[in-house]
Amino acid sequence: MMNLFETSSEILRFSETLRRQSVGGFVGVEMLVFLGLVSIGFLVGIMVGWVWRPRWAGLVVKNQMVESNQNQNQNLNLQQQLVDNPSCSSSVAKKEDDHLLKDEDLKHLWRLVEKRDGGPPWKHMMDGSTPTMTYQAWQRDLETGPPQYCSMTVYEDATPELLRDFFWDDDLRLKWDDMLLHSTILEEFPAIGASIVHWIRRFPLFCSDREYIIGRRIWELEGSFYCVTKGVPDPSVPRKRKPRRVDVYYSSWFIRSVQSKKGNNQPACEVIFFHYEDMGIPWEIAKLGVRQAMWGTAKKIEQGFRWYQKERACSKTVSHHVVMAQMSTKIDQDYLTRLESDEHDEDVAQTQMMTHQEKKGGIDMNIQKLLVIGGAVILACSLDRGQLTKAVIFGVAKRFGNIGRRAFPARQL
Repeated sequence: MMNLFETSSEILRFSETLRRQSVGGFVGVEMLVFLGLVSIGFLVGIMVGWVWRPRWAGLVVKNQMVESNQNQNQNLNLQQQLVDNPSCSSSVAKKEDDHLLKDEDLKHLWRLVEKRDGGPPWKHMMDGSTPTMTYQAWQRDLETGPPQYCSMTVYEDATPELLRDFFWDDDLRLKWDDMLLHSTILEEFPAIGASIVHWIRRFPLFCSDREYIIGRRIWELEGSFYCVTKGVPDPSVPRKRKPRRVDVYYSSWFIRSVQSKKGNNQPACEVIFFHYEDMGIPWEIAKLGVRQAMWGTAKKIEQGFRWYQKERACSKTVSHHVVMAQMSTKIDQDYLTRLESDEHDEDVAQTQMMTHQEKKGGIDMNIQKLLVIGGAVILACSLDRGQLTKAVIFGVAKRFGNIGRRAFPARQL
């Protein structure tokens, strides 16, 4: 009987010891339980959201896939026509009067710079700065086509001529831009400084390499430069399964001298950049990737430019790309005035319509925030795990609820 009593006492003491030792690890166990439930809730939410998705969501994805396939088919048909028609063969296309970038491309870039392209307003994305660079970025969505991006960067201690050469110099770009795997000149038009180049670019994570056929040309206006690059067809490079070719591609910029933000007499330049492309992935996923990588890319370009400055200062020769960039087409203000005279005052109604649609998007975002916070309330009330767990759940819900507010601020370009 005494032995039984002693044994029971030892068991009670052992249990009390385990209980005391587990107090320190209670928070850790609590967090593990919380993370497990949140993970399960996240997966269930994805499945329920997909089953109950609005009808327009499937139509958007389907339209994007159809539009991407149509663009590829159009480019394939155009390449076949170039092959079948001897007058459009690559040997004849090398004539100066048959180059693929024309004054209409300058006109389009000029409209973008002057905010007279008739498109929707630009939504502000971010601001950033370093001691030698300031950066702003915007984004907008058109009714058709991939998302469009605009950035405005001011580089201290820089000249328009050097920035023009920097963006055009593929030979040195291969040394500072680890995303560019391959660059080759396919055709050249020395009289106007235009060229067609073949690029293969590397992308991180889930996206495979992409192939580009890019037409390039520069127009010079009194020390400022309109630089246009866009995807063009070229039958000399057959289409392959891998890397996937990007047909819809536009990347252009306007470079001009501005006053230094430091208030001194050193030179400074402003680069207004416009970009869009259809890489064959859902546009919402592409927008998320761009948002996450935008500031890092801007800083990387600035680091590459500072390295390029040092290389050019130490070198007595320049690459062939720079020679072509220096053969830019010279224009004057009268020419741009003639472009302006062709404009029509039709962009006001379009801008107002897109602003009204943007307000509708704000209502949708509020609904999403209510769903997130409401789900958090249900999850918190279904758990009887103390105040810590509920506080963490509501904190996470608040962070997710604020995503819409940060993604769509009121500021516009």
